Amino acid sequence: MIEFINLTPHDIVLNDGRVFRASGTVARVSSTHTPFDENGVCRVSFGEVENLPEPKDGTMFIVSGMVAAAAVDRTDLVSPATGHRDAVRNDKGQIVSVPGFVATATR
Repeated sequence: MIEFINLTPHDIVLNDGRVFRASGTVARVSSTHTPFDENGVCRVSFGEVENLPEPKDGTMFIVSGMVAAAAVDRTDLVSPATGHRDAVRNDKGQIVSVPGFVATATR
């Protein structure tokens, strides 16, 4: 069985009721944006990811989508499936629970 370690600042709740408590360590990444072009589009580049532990057999780390996108060489990262059609939102549109996790496609 895989162990999940939550490296986000908040608990993650799955639709089936499982809760992944925040570990107290938050993986973060800085970003830099180019100026907007004439069409209102800019480009983003990511800095170094901070507070991301080394890979550990049998362990997946729950991180933000931005961290997962920046850590292109890692295959042990997942993010909450907030964009999935089965994500549950409250009356204010905030995510309450997600159906599972998204793994970044390998490059």
